[in-house]
Amino acid sequence: MTVTTHNAVNTGNQPLLRRVASASAIGTAAEYYDFFAYGTAAVLFFGQLFFPSADPLISTLAAFATYAVGFLARPLGGIVFGHIGDKVGRKKALVITILIVGLGTFCIGLLPTYEQIGIWAPIALIFIRVLQGFGVGGEQAGAVLMTAEYAPPPRRGFYASWVQIGAPAGFLLPSGCSRC
Repeated sequence: MTVTTHNAVNTGNQPLLRRVASASAIGTAAEYYDFFAYGTAAVLFFGQLFFPSADPLISTLAAFATYAVGFLARPLGGIVFGHIGDKVGRKKALVITILIVGLGTFCIGLLPTYEQIGIWAPIALIFIRVLQGFGVGGEQAGAVLMTAEYAPPPRRGFYASWVQIGAPAGFLLPSGCSRC
């Protein structure tokens, strides 16, 4: 297997390295915002809309179970998109994962409720959450690798760590937005 690295610093392109690290962190924050916004919506709305029950606790727990499904799909997304990134390039793989997560969030917003289409509403919700988890799993690994490939060897860990800042930032944003 051939691995291509882009050593931006050795070619004198420090601004490119900063741009790649920043874009990776911001992209990760956006992905995780979409992913974690579901958790906020699950608490506030989804239990009642997609899992109607006489007991509100059961409805909320069912909504959280669909939240967990997204986490279960992440490792598979990492494996598949890691392979895609190796074959066709990390940038293309990252664009695909961003589209998957963003379109998943958009589709959840358009999804009819249980009252409108019955059991198909929670089934569609679970399917979309699996796709979102699949996309997030692929994005996380790809963003770290792409950033590390652009960094000089002694600073790869430092620049790749900026991607990890995106995940907690994406987690905090929906929590802050729920207070608006």
